[in-house]
Amino acid sequence: MFYHHQNVQDNRRNFMGRHRLNLTSIPALQDNYIWVLNNDQGECIIVDPGEARPVTETIAANHWQPVAILLTHHHGDHVGGVRELTAQWPGLPVYGPAETLNKGTTQEVKDGTVITISGIEFTVIATPGHTLGHVSYYSKPYLFCGDTLFSGGCGRLFEGTAKQMHESFQKLNQLPADTLICCAHEYTLSNMAFARAVLPQNPQILSYYHKIKQLRDENQITLPSFLEKEREINVFLKTNDIDLQRNILPDLNLPESWQVFEALRRKKDSF
Repeated sequence: MFYHHQNVQDNRRNFMGRHRLNLTSIPALQDNYIWVLNNDQGECIIVDPGEARPVTETIAANHWQPVAILLTHHHGDHVGGVRELTAQWPGLPVYGPAETLNKGTTQEVKDGTVITISGIEFTVIATPGHTLGHVSYYSKPYLFCGDTLFSGGCGRLFEGTAKQMHESFQKLNQLPADTLICCAHEYTLSNMAFARAVLPQNPQILSYYHKIKQLRDENQITLPSFLEKEREINVFLKTNDIDLQRNILPDLNLPESWQVFEALRRKKDSF
């Protein structure tokens, strides 16, 4: 079973209709999404295949031809299907950061690397925090950001620091407002519940929480999200908000933005 992101919000059909590309999200494991970007010729790019079977089934159902795999980081739920997919399609290039070289990556990428696949240009953005070598891939309007920026939230800090993750968020926040946030997990409802607890008087957060709750009650996907929307409802992008600072660090006068981010992440860990 797979969902196309057009199921999420009808007006995105018009947005996507201006492009040759189509975006598909494939549910995998417990709450992962594997993203597939395909063109009119049926060539497709696979992002973070945590397992192979749902990918191969979706490819077969759509008669696609894989041309590349993109990896954001080394965790098993993002790389678990690589070996099986490259065995089925020998020679399939796998792009990823150095930390994924032992997970099947054949072409290492770094911050600022530009790769072109079937005429689609991706810029690699280093986004450490969740892991030290985590990267994101941007090809307007698509941002494949793995476990860095989630809709309404951010990834756990397994290897990096809050300051690193905050800096990664600031880099991603420089992208255009219409950027589509293609993150790797269905965490939006829990993230919005946290946001509502942190900023209970914020009407945009409250409204979005109810919208997301309805989508999940109907077993609908909540992704991708627009960066413009994230700026409204993602508390990890609102660390300069005075009300948020007072709620999170009431005893610290004029905290630095990364300190608010750190306190938010710590609070979310125990939420």
